[in-house]
Amino acid sequence: MTSTLSAWILSIAGVVLLSVLVELILPSGSMSKYIKGIFAFIIMFVILSPVPKLLNQNIDISNWFDSQTIKVDEDYLQQLNYDKMIKLQSDIESEISSFGYNNVKIYISSDIFDNTFSVKSVTVDLTKLVITENAEHTNIVKIKQHITEIIKSHIQIGEDEIFYE
Repeated sequence: MTSTLSAWILSIAGVVLLSVLVELILPSGSMSKYIKGIFAFIIMFVILSPVPKLLNQNIDISNWFDSQTIKVDEDYLQQLNYDKMIKLQSDIESEISSFGYNNVKIYISSDIFDNTFSVKSVTVDLTKLVITENAEHTNIVKIKQHITEIIKSHIQIGEDEIFYE
C-alpha cells in the first residue's frame, strides 16, 4: 500500500514538473493557454486516478502506517505523570493551609511509569503542623478527619490508603 501511495505522489510530482518545463519552453501566446489547460486536465486526472480503486476496496488506514514507527515517548509520559503528582500535592497542601493547618506535607505514591496516572497511597506528614487561629479544629483526630476529607475531594482513594506521620 505504501508503494502505491509513493508511486501516486511521484506521478503527481512528475506531471507537475513536466508541465513547468513545457511552460518554460513554449513561447507566450494563444497556444500557451491551451497547453496549460491540457496539463491542468492531466494533473487533475493523475490526482484523481486512485479514487476508483479506493472506492472498490475496503479502506484500512492502519496499513498506510508502519506500526513500529509510532511509539509512546516514555520519558515524556513519565515527566507528565510526575508533574501531575507534584501539582496534586501542591493543590492539596494549599487547600489544607487555607483551613489554618500550616506546614502539612503531602506525599503521593503513584506509578509515574504507567500510561495512566493513578494514586496508590497518600502519606500526610504532620510532624511540623502549625495550627493557626483561624483553624476549625484543634483536636488532632478532627484535624486528620478534615485533612482526609480534603484529600478525598481531590483523589479517588480509600481512607485505608491515607497514612499519617
